[in-house]
Amino acid sequence: MAGILQERLSALNDLHLTLKHIHWNVVGANFIGVHEMIDPQVELVRGYADTLAERIATLGSSPNGTAKAIEADRSWSDYSIGRDTAQAHLGALDLVYDGFITSHRNAIEKIGELDPITEDVLIGQTAELEKFQWFVRAHLESYTGELKHSGASGEKEAADAAR
Repeated sequence: MAGILQERLSALNDLHLTLKHIHWNVVGANFIGVHEMIDPQVELVRGYADTLAERIATLGSSPNGTAKAIEADRSWSDYSIGRDTAQAHLGALDLVYDGFITSHRNAIEKIGELDPITEDVLIGQTAELEKFQWFVRAHLESYTGELKHSGASGEKEAADAAR
């Protein structure tokens, strides 16, 4: 269980850094709205990392929050978009959230069999992250609910399609 939680801790630490990177690098139309929408996400994700680290410690293991731990635990690619438009970043971020939420849901399935308290923590986090993804998608959807970047296989492809 500690291994699953450590991987999720590293993923949360990476996600909050990715969100801050987007916050710093978003430009163009809708800049201020996206810039200000991202900061509460950063703070909540940082808090989620703290919660998981404390849960790891509560269960008797030692949480590792270093950059080296993020690299060691990473099964995903580093965020690949630099200075770009709000639409491009949001298209890429939607894919980031897809991957993150899927991984958190996989952890919920594994943890649920072992510890319902930890499962509950992960469920609450996932619900809020799904809401954030909804916020992101609201900027990208057409009035019919279509996403221009639907089917994109990577962040750059999603950014290009959303732009």
